[in-house]
Amino acid sequence: MKSAHPSLAISRALQIDWIDSKITRLRLRSLTLPARRSRLLLNCNQKMPTFSAAELTELSRKLLVAGGVGAEEADLVAKSLVEANLCGHDSHGVMRIPYYLDCVTKKEVVPGAKFEVTKESDSLVLVDGHWGFGQTHAKKLMDLLIAKAGKTGVGVGTLIHCGHIGRLGEYCEQAAQAGMVSMIMVNTHGHARRVAPPGGTAPRLGTNPLGIGVPSKDGTLILDFGTSATAEGKVRVKKIAGQTVPDGWLLDSEGKPTNDPNTLYGTPPGTILPMGGPQAYKGFGLALMIEIFAGALSGGVTMREKPINPNGNCVFMQVLNPAAMGGADHFATEVTQLNAFMRNCPRTADCKEILLPGDPERRVCAERSTNGIPLDDGNWNQLKALADKLGVAT
Repeated sequence: MKSAHPSLAISRALQIDWIDSKITRLRLRSLTLPARRSRLLLNCNQKMPTFSAAELTELSRKLLVAGGVGAEEADLVAKSLVEANLCGHDSHGVMRIPYYLDCVTKKEVVPGAKFEVTKESDSLVLVDGHWGFGQTHAKKLMDLLIAKAGKTGVGVGTLIHCGHIGRLGEYCEQAAQAGMVSMIMVNTHGHARRVAPPGGTAPRLGTNPLGIGVPSKDGTLILDFGTSATAEGKVRVKKIAGQTVPDGWLLDSEGKPTNDPNTLYGTPPGTILPMGGPQAYKGFGLALMIEIFAGALSGGVTMREKPINPNGNCVFMQVLNPAAMGGADHFATEVTQLNAFMRNCPRTADCKEILLPGDPERRVCAERSTNGIPLDDGNWNQLKALADKLGVAT
């Protein structure tokens, strides 16, 4: 595994165990403390405008409220988006706000929508989100499953008719804070085809992400990735910024490699490559199984030629309680020794440090909590244009 980029590195004195124990408080302070400056922070030595987390959260909240979202829900969604930016997942951050409010205008997302439990047992719950905000409903579902796992050892739940739930790692962290192991799968509710099967030239699946979280004393393990070569949101970020994408991300509509992000949204559309490089069948196969778990098992919708509903997420969540299985102490001991065994692996000459899932996000969060969250000009200009349209001061 490659070492972190130098710009994201922090002092070696800031050890992983310290970061993990402090990071929640650091995020909360960054998200809730009053901003010392009311306007955008511009550093003349930087190419991109930079926000403090508090400033960006306040702006996001105001935009959402002005766009028709209730104050309490706007606060929850704003904090979720800014936390994604803090962790370095800009594709799931505030750049989503114009899209979210466009969905509200089109009535494809319904602020304050009902969270309806349609089936429930001691360990199982199925929910219809009635096209509400994904962050609101996903958090509620995870709360229910944590409670069920605390009583029975396992909680399994699904959520359909739901808007985009954002960064899956957020909900894995929610479970880990309760001492639970979690796994989350999401599809695009039969909409937004982006990925072709290996050898195909037309999109057939979404980017279908997978999230797995494991509580750990020396740094919570959070595995959160799409099953494609990149997330669609990262292509969108490049498109808005007017930048090209790296090699290995996209194919055009004829199945030829391209670096033009506009190709993905053309007519006919290009496609995102499955994860796996020369063994792309692995990423495709995983995406196909996630499509089934999230869309078919849930009572939701899988991919088809013509979508039958708005773009959103079908969600599958599973929460496991280590105390009800091999034992909480045994689990913690084994995970701790395993982490140490991984970190102490002999390294190549160009590798300074072995990183585990969740380490990069903690590093970026610490750096951005101190130095601010950068937004490229394209995405910032879109937010400014939306603010001007809604009468929100920037």
